[in-house]
Amino acid sequence: MTFALETAAHPEGLRRVAIDPVTRVEGHGKVTLLLDEDNRIHQARLHIVEFRGFEKFIEGRPYWEVPVMVQRLCGICPVSHHLAAAKAFDRVLGAHPVTASADSVRRLMHYGQMLQSHALHFFHLSSPDLLFGFDSEVAQRNIVGVAQAHPDIAKKGILLRKFGQDIIRITSGKRIHGTGAVPGGINKLVTAEERDSLRRELPQMLAWAQDAVDLAKQCHAQNPALYNHFGSFRSHLMSLVRPDGGLDFYDGVLRVRDATGAILFDGVQDQRYLELIEEAVRPWTYMKFPHLRALGAEQGWYRVGPLARIQNCDFIPTPRAEAARQDFIAWGEGEPVHASLAYHWARMIELLHAVEVIAELLERPELLAGDLLASGVRQRSGVGIIEAPRGTLIHDYDVGDDDLVTRCNLIVSTTHNNQAMNEAVRAVARDYLDGHTLTEGLLNHIEVAIRAYDPCLSCATHALGQMPLDVTLLGPDGAELDHVQMSSARVLTRR
Repeated sequence: MTFALETAAHPEGLRRVAIDPVTRVEGHGKVTLLLDEDNRIHQARLHIVEFRGFEKFIEGRPYWEVPVMVQRLCGICPVSHHLAAAKAFDRVLGAHPVTASADSVRRLMHYGQMLQSHALHFFHLSSPDLLFGFDSEVAQRNIVGVAQAHPDIAKKGILLRKFGQDIIRITSGKRIHGTGAVPGGINKLVTAEERDSLRRELPQMLAWAQDAVDLAKQCHAQNPALYNHFGSFRSHLMSLVRPDGGLDFYDGVLRVRDATGAILFDGVQDQRYLELIEEAVRPWTYMKFPHLRALGAEQGWYRVGPLARIQNCDFIPTPRAEAARQDFIAWGEGEPVHASLAYHWARMIELLHAVEVIAELLERPELLAGDLLASGVRQRSGVGIIEAPRGTLIHDYDVGDDDLVTRCNLIVSTTHNNQAMNEAVRAVARDYLDGHTLTEGLLNHIEVAIRAYDPCLSCATHALGQMPLDVTLLGPDGAELDHVQMSSARVLTRR
């Protein structure tokens, strides 16, 4: 098993293809491919061309502002940043553990976030590729096309997401950029009326979540050759797990399995994550490359997110999702599933689990009554780790005696998956790129590989400006062989 990194510069005699920007993801990025005269891929890179700045923006701010500020990293997963920061500052305040009410409300908020984000990605961003095919007509390959051809599927996706957003609104005050979690706990409880309004919708949400799992599983069953091979490569897997090995999105210890499924590291406490992980930088991207410190950058990179989580845990502690996980595990025939497209199936298993957990949380009396805040002995630093929709999210802060943040380190889910996305691009490019005629469908194959990871590029960096799509294919002598441009409406024109 090899985990080779692409490090070559632009050697003489190779052709360069650029896909700029990657679409139907959150944020801005581009892909470059270097090909030789035989059209063999020598290098494939996902470039994040946005400016990274949030770690510096936070310095000098009062710590109590940060859980609200960091939500501006992203409009899709603000709750995850909100809660990870709050958990970090719980440690600073010595408020660990938080009260039972704070834990329950935060968990409800987070599982609502997982539900709405997974529904958004699968139904709005990825289902057009899965339902119509990667080479289908551009005018159809979008959520409007899904609504026209499969109105029942689109309706379920929209209303599942709405249910998750309603949970976020109830627990945090707003659907986007709420204020419910604060250092040390929460600032509001759930009312009986709010709880009952969510309870009434649960049976329908549970049925639709099960339908989503069945749809994702059906996609694999109908075309196993594609789903097993497309963007497939072996890698380590990392996530949080409960101390008993169960799946948990909100809290736990870090575990890493190797590509065969054997446990490499287990029980790593969140405050000690730097003993496990370090980050490398490359000159051609603003996104860092995390890896396992003990194995180094060449051998130590890994994947996070749904594909890692449901295989890294020993079990899912809700019955329907665990039954679905067993079906997924059986698909691997004794080995971990490494195909990139399997992220979609795993993501829907997690969506089903989120609905089941929400049902359990809504029965907790501490949602409606109890202490909001905990307190303890003040500390100078704190780490908060949570499983965001896209994978493991780490917030790490130092705070001075004046209550101002002196250091901030964020390792977001998409950053953890950086090398994996590069590997997926390389695998798909080698299998599908012919190197002669660039087509929209060909470009979309590469984007499908990236899209499977549900990347949030603005979380991993921070955006400045917008970029058009402009792809040029050069021959070994530097002469232009092909040049295409694509509008925001995905209309391809050749010069």
